Amino acid sequence: MNGDNSVRFPVLATMTIVIHTITYVLMGIMAASLLDYAEQFNRPELACWMRPVTDSMVMAGPLFQPVRGVIFALVFFPIREILFVKKGGWIIMWWILVGLGILSTFGPAPGSIEGMVYTVIPIHVQLAGWLEVVPQALLLSVCLHYWVRHPHKRWLNWTLGVAFVIVLLFPVLGLLLGGPTGP
Repeated sequence: MNGDNSVRFPVLATMTIVIHTITYVLMGIMAASLLDYAEQFNRPELACWMRPVTDSMVMAGPLFQPVRGVIFALVFFPIREILFVKKGGWIIMWWILVGLGILSTFGPAPGSIEGMVYTVIPIHVQLAGWLEVVPQALLLSVCLHYWVRHPHKRWLNWTLGVAFVIVLLFPVLGLLLGGPTGP
């Protein structure tokens, strides 16, 4: 991509949907295993507002990520020249995601400054969540930046397309075949 041949919104939205969904699922699986979400979500300070990992809505979570991908694309599109034309645009994107989406949310989300001030969730539990969301923001930024700058790499298009279908197919199959149904 060069400065006078900017990416169009439908292309950016598609790429963002695909990359966000893949990185979300990848980091979610790793964090659920390494951070033992099954036990963590049963702790009193989290059980009052987090669904158990066995809940159908948790299994269906990846299916909602394309909506979030569109929202990210709507944010990225007006500043696409900054994010995708410059070589270091990925770090700007990453800092926007971390600064506004993780550390400085308007509500008291766990791991945010507001969450640390206004919730009773222990700080160490909130900081542990950074192990999932900060690397996911980094992966999203690096991968999306690269893909937008190299849209004609057929191997990349195919690999990401197949990975996207797989990460959406597994929860659908799990739900259809009688996976978790509720708390």
